[in-house]
Amino acid sequence: MATDLPNLLTLSRIAAIPVLAALMLARVPGADLAACLLFTAAAVTDWLDGKLARARNATSDLGRMLDPIADKLLVGATLMLLAGLSRLSDVGLLAAIVIMLREIMVSGLREYLAGLSAGLPVTALAKWKTGVQMTALGMLVAGDTSAALLGIGVLPVSLIGEALLMLAAALTLITGWDYLATGLRHVKRDAAPGRERAREGAAE
Repeated sequence: MATDLPNLLTLSRIAAIPVLAALMLARVPGADLAACLLFTAAAVTDWLDGKLARARNATSDLGRMLDPIADKLLVGATLMLLAGLSRLSDVGLLAAIVIMLREIMVSGLREYLAGLSAGLPVTALAKWKTGVQMTALGMLVAGDTSAALLGIGVLPVSLIGEALLMLAAALTLITGWDYLATGLRHVKRDAAPGRERAREGAAE
């Protein structure tokens, strides 16, 4: 049900996006720090909703559908805001493009495999990628203005965030290739019976 706590947490990630956008676009002192805190809270719900669902044995089709959608909307919106506000270097922008393209590819693979009643299991490396990616985005949303506000202006928050974003992009390429290889194996497996039938027809 949509009112179950895990699903409400998932929906909260989607609801946080317009607030996050408003804060990042406000360009007033403290707004970036508030946006970072909001993004961090939303990212934590990604871990918490799954944990609660498993602990309560409350997993549902709605939750399985909403969870990856909420994640992709949150990450995609944040990357677009950072790019639109010119808070990414050229290299950081390339990393953002890699991450976005991977998310689109994985979504397409999941849709195709769902038609075959096959899943695309999340790998351990993909979980690490998500952790690095969320940390990078949180730091980039905070930016150097938040560091100055907290009295730690000597810490290059944006630079560290971009370095982590590039690491996330590298992990994205590796995990994306793993998922693509899994999808191609299913394609070959699905096509094999058709080839066998064609051979049988030719033999007749």
